[in-house]
Amino acid sequence: MANKVNFQKELEKIIRENEETHTVPTLLLHSCCAPCSSYCLEYLSQYFHITDLYYNPNITERDEYEKREEELSRLIREQPHRYEVKFVRGRYEPEKFFEIARGLSDCPEGGERCFRCFALRLGEAARYAAEGGFDFFTTTLTISPLKNAEKLNEIGMRLGEEYGVRWLPTDFKKKGGYVRSIELSKEYGLYRQNYCGCIFSKRDDCAKL
Repeated sequence: MANKVNFQKELEKIIRENEETHTVPTLLLHSCCAPCSSYCLEYLSQYFHITDLYYNPNITERDEYEKREEELSRLIREQPHRYEVKFVRGRYEPEKFFEIARGLSDCPEGGERCFRCFALRLGEAARYAAEGGFDFFTTTLTISPLKNAEKLNEIGMRLGEEYGVRWLPTDFKKKGGYVRSIELSKEYGLYRQNYCGCIFSKRDDCAKL
């Protein structure tokens, strides 16, 4: 069996290479929400010029979508960064999520429906990064202990090849990243939702109560 890739070490290797050449690359960062983004932005803004893209058509209730969007915008305004972080509001397109989720309403969380959702969101990030001439693109999603970092990196690398933009490998939960995101969420008083975003994850979360 092949050894699993340590994506955190791959990220650190790229950072070292950039520091050795005194390079500060541009990064398109797809963000799912403010709590997950808090540590990612704190960490990555030391080494990259970041444009943060909020694009999450899986969030199928407009009020919830806009609440998360505003919290992310507030975090970016209030959090100090070594290099400037720009914020981009993505299009609100829940119909695209329902299209890729068709026939998968009973799929368990973390299965094929989620993988399609990852590809939908990362596909938009890759497109935006390619059109904007960014050096790298990546996502905050790997910070969650409930998200499959290996699958996210696999999808990201495939889309990077398809769109001609370099994928930045990550596993933000490593080295205390997830714990730090909880600390930062408390520090900034961030709204922390109790489900991923889609109506299916909300349904499954409520069923546990």
